[in-house]
Amino acid sequence: MSTACLFTISAPSGAGKTSLVKALLDKRGAEVAVSVSHSTRPIRPGEVDGVAYHFVSLVEFEQMVAHGEFLESARVFDNCYGTARSSVASLLASGKHVILEIDWQGARQVKAKMPDTVGIFILPPSREQLEQRLRARGTDDETVIARRMRDADREMSHYHDAEYLVINDDFEQALYDLDSIIHSQGLTLQRQALKNQSLIDSIPAAIE
Repeated sequence: MSTACLFTISAPSGAGKTSLVKALLDKRGAEVAVSVSHSTRPIRPGEVDGVAYHFVSLVEFEQMVAHGEFLESARVFDNCYGTARSSVASLLASGKHVILEIDWQGARQVKAKMPDTVGIFILPPSREQLEQRLRARGTDDETVIARRMRDADREMSHYHDAEYLVINDDFEQALYDLDSIIHSQGLTLQRQALKNQSLIDSIPAAIE
């Protein structure tokens, strides 16, 4: 067992997941990494391959699926996205906790293949506040907002798949909660025993 842990973080659009993960990375530094997904969508101006995504052709993506190289994969409209098992394994082997920002379906696929994965779900304080946040962006018309709320309801209905629930009402409190979850996983008996093997080996067997 590695001393590092794999986390999936899911949330409806507008719940603040991306901002929380960015703040967590700023706080934790080299201890935590976000796995970069593979995608078949065209690279956009200013994007760098391997940073936003690992950009691959549809043929390459389908070959990876056929060879079982993805922990999870999905088609979103005309493009495919997936998390490579090798990328996650490499980061975990380096001792870093790994975060996958992913929807409930992807999180479920990952959990099925790596049962030790810790699921975290981020919720807004209410549906009303979520809708207010989406409207505050000022970029979508009523039709788009209605669709986003339907998608959000579908995503939120699977909150119970996760081991931990973070309510993003106050950002700093939500960040504290998220950071506490990440920190606590490094303190499990199994991980602490592995990290401090020489100490554990020096302790005699249970004495009644």
